[in-house]
Amino acid sequence: MATARLDYIAPWWTYWLHNFPHFNFTFQPVDNTFRPGEASYQQSLVFLACISAAGLVLSLLLLSVYLTSVCCCRKEEEEETKRPDSCCVSWTAVITGLILCSAVGVGFYGNSQTNDGVYQLTYSLHNANHTLGGINSLVSSSLGSMEVGLQQHLDRLDEIFATRGDYVQALRFMGQMADNIIRQLTSMPELSKAKVDLSAIADQTDYVEYYRWLTYLLLLILDLVICLVAFLGLAKQSRWLLTMIMVFGVISLVLSWGSLGAGTATAVGTSDFCVSPDKFIANRTKEFLSAEVTHYYLYCSQNLPNPFQQSLTIFQRSLTTMQIQIQGLLQFSVPVFPTAERDLLGIQRLLNSTEFNLNQLTALLDCRGLHKNYLDGLMGVCYDGVEGLLYLCLFSLLSVSAFCVMLCAIPRAWTLITSRNRDYDDIDEEDPFNPQARHMAFNPSRASHVHSFCSYSSSLDSQASPHPPPQTAAILPTSEYMNQAMLFGGNPRYENVPLIGRGSPPPSTFRNIFSQNENHLPVYD
Repeated sequence: MATARLDYIAPWWTYWLHNFPHFNFTFQPVDNTFRPGEASYQQSLVFLACISAAGLVLSLLLLSVYLTSVCCCRKEEEEETKRPDSCCVSWTAVITGLILCSAVGVGFYGNSQTNDGVYQLTYSLHNANHTLGGINSLVSSSLGSMEVGLQQHLDRLDEIFATRGDYVQALRFMGQMADNIIRQLTSMPELSKAKVDLSAIADQTDYVEYYRWLTYLLLLILDLVICLVAFLGLAKQSRWLLTMIMVFGVISLVLSWGSLGAGTATAVGTSDFCVSPDKFIANRTKEFLSAEVTHYYLYCSQNLPNPFQQSLTIFQRSLTTMQIQIQGLLQFSVPVFPTAERDLLGIQRLLNSTEFNLNQLTALLDCRGLHKNYLDGLMGVCYDGVEGLLYLCLFSLLSVSAFCVMLCAIPRAWTLITSRNRDYDDIDEEDPFNPQARHMAFNPSRASHVHSFCSYSSSLDSQASPHPPPQTAAILPTSEYMNQAMLFGGNPRYENVPLIGRGSPPPSTFRNIFSQNENHLPVYD
């Protein structure tokens, strides 16, 4: 009887991914039921990955055409047209950096979510594997006690009680109860096959997840480093850094497309499982588990009968009957046959340990433990796992977009850097308005011809001389003007610069001349 279950509901994104079209290599539609062992279903997932490969080829082709057109159609531009292009390149770099940084943040979150979901799945598998291993161990221990240990004690007691028919009859009855217990234990389903499957799935999942997480982590770090180095190359206007970014940008573009294809195929396949997981597990376990047992553990409803209840009840009743028989034999046979006490006590200890195993077996066979592990695994892989894969696919899309824009913008930045360097090389070094020329104009040979304050004083003493001082200080750099101003007034004011350049005396000289000739001025009434 099928019952509706409310504790697990597949999330909406799994239904959305489950409805993706599934095609094989001949473009024939394929059933989207999760069947990983069939070749047609495997081809449908590989076909989804090949769509990303086609996108990679198309993007590389378009980039090649664009780069070829940039290289072949490069032309000289005027200064007015350089500024808007430089601004456009700057804004493109900023937007690309923001997109790439956002993609890296989304990628880190998606990688963490996927890892958490897979860890929850493997943890649940290990717990279920431990439960199944405990069930197999208890069944094997109880069978060994009944078949070997109990039979040895019964054989020895049969020799001791050979003269007492009633005691021998009690031993035969205990043997029948032991046979009932053995039949009930052997009729239980063989869970060792399920244990082996869960162990193999958990180990393989852990192995694949470790390398998947490490691969995405390295890809995220590579994208972040490329973004930082690209900004450094633009800031320093380094052409070799931009060339290196072009190479690694192409590599990251290929890796981003590859991760997009792998993430999409994995997300779709996992969603196909998450939409109907019960059907897949029932088909996988029908070889060693009955449909009733599988249904009991998958749904675990109070309305469902426990398929082991009858066997456990017979086990308990047979064990109780044997304990009653042993108590009677210990009470009545030991005074007559003292040598039988050792074997009777051994049977009693064996029955007590078997009862302890029965209680543990009853608890482990209850559906609540395995069903909880089953639900935890589904929640981990279908909620956190698939959600993380979607974020990783978004990261791949953003990375592809950012790297395509970056690979288109870097050649333009290269052109601007080359043209700017060429314009700097064309500047005349003898131009007095060139800042580089003013730095190069000063040398010790020219500085030796500059007149100092003493030369100006001597020129004032010989005012009648018709030859003015030479105009060699006109091309002094600003630093020399500042030094001369410090000599004159102690204050490096730029208003002294024209005076020095014209060979005129400083203002302090005019004040001295005016004070000397003050008494010779005519006085008018």
